Amino acid sequence: MDKLEVKRLVRVFNRQEVLHGISFTVQDGEFLSILGPSGCGKTTILRILIGLLKATSGTVLKDGEDITCLKASKRNMGIVFQNYALFQNMTVLGNVEYALRFHRDLRGESRARAESIIDLVGLTEHSSKKPYKLSGGQQQRVAIARTLAMNPEIILFDEPMSALDAATRLSLREEIKRIQKKVRSTMIYITHDQEEAFALSDRIMVMNRGRILQIGAPEEIIKNPAGTFVKEFVNDNLKLKIDSLVKYVKVDSGLP
Repeated sequence: MDKLEVKRLVRVFNRQEVLHGISFTVQDGEFLSILGPSGCGKTTILRILIGLLKATSGTVLKDGEDITCLKASKRNMGIVFQNYALFQNMTVLGNVEYALRFHRDLRGESRARAESIIDLVGLTEHSSKKPYKLSGGQQQRVAIARTLAMNPEIILFDEPMSALDAATRLSLREEIKRIQKKVRSTMIYITHDQEEAFALSDRIMVMNRGRILQIGAPEEIIKNPAGTFVKEFVNDNLKLKIDSLVKYVKVDSGLP
């Protein structure tokens, strides 16, 4: 059974349809990236999935159960935002432990669980620091740790690296994949960055103007792009990035 199944999702804003009957599935333990330009509807999908926004029509199933009208707190999903959304007056440990205090089943082990998750994301030596004393990449790790602490079945990422520099993005990218293998969570990742999507994903869902244009493994999208937009937005952009770097790499450097 699919972990998540979305059927004919429609969303209307101010009488304008911004999602046009979106349907897709996500397998248990899969890393799916939703890739597309700004305004294509990818963040709208994410907010509907987690319950922050109501769909105009359509159905969302998790493990076969209809959760379309379920409260966000009942969906067992977590979300990592672009802007971290941390409590600046709390330490790293305080931020990660905070939500656990309101979870009846986890309250008694909140401190130990928070410390374990902080260790998982490599921030143990920073656990007593306030967020403003951390780098952007470290703050995003705190946000990820806070989400992981609640043990969600599905983790949603809303362009979490957009505000970070290139070196930090590369480092955090590797960290996210390492964490996914460790906790085996299903992850859905929103991005407009082609390289990021191809580096992280088991499958990629390419969107434009509220429609899905192609869903497939990275190799499939490269070999068989479904139409002009996918070819230009995905393949051609990736080729431009590669070409811009290859001319600086010497043949005898040992690199392919």
